[in-house]
Amino acid sequence: MPFFEHAMLLSRSQVLAQPDLIPPARGVYAWYFREPPPSVPVHGCHQREGLTLLYVGISPKNAQSRQNLRKRITYHYRGNAEGSTLRLTLGTLLASESDYPLRRVGSGRRMTFTHLGEQWLDGWLERNAFVCWTEHPEPWHLEHELLAAHNLPLNIQGNRHNPCCATLSAIRQEAKRLAREGPVAQEGNLQRQMSSDA
Repeated sequence: MPFFEHAMLLSRSQVLAQPDLIPPARGVYAWYFREPPPSVPVHGCHQREGLTLLYVGISPKNAQSRQNLRKRITYHYRGNAEGSTLRLTLGTLLASESDYPLRRVGSGRRMTFTHLGEQWLDGWLERNAFVCWTEHPEPWHLEHELLAAHNLPLNIQGNRHNPCCATLSAIRQEAKRLAREGPVAQEGNLQRQMSSDA
């Protein structure tokens, strides 16, 4: 039975209020959603407690990395699209709803949804996203098996057999193209609110 069948699910506010609930260890994590982004097909996805499994990740990616479950999950919940492929995917799919497209920021080398866009995404995650995990000493050995065994429409890397992969990849590439062609966002004094209940 997959680990995510009964593992404890945590919301954004729970993780940010008590990050030590997540061990600083290697492992695999799974993301469930209350309301998937529009156009994401959920037929055949694992269901649990009215939530839908759409994405699985590992941390670290290899034996040399110093990443761990606590760092990675926390970053997905409070980081930005530059460092979180999950946030990049979700924000791109939700751009028509949020009205915050991907933009070049700062020096123009990084791409995020700007402070206000990432803050909007924080709120969406709080309402819709829940994460669970399991420890494993070499999680990179599990990634292929999990992708092959489950319908995970938000995963791209190593998931080319999934019908959503090509479409999702094209959507993200188009968002990046438009960001490169557009002006660098001038955020001025705008700041992102980082509360756990965004």
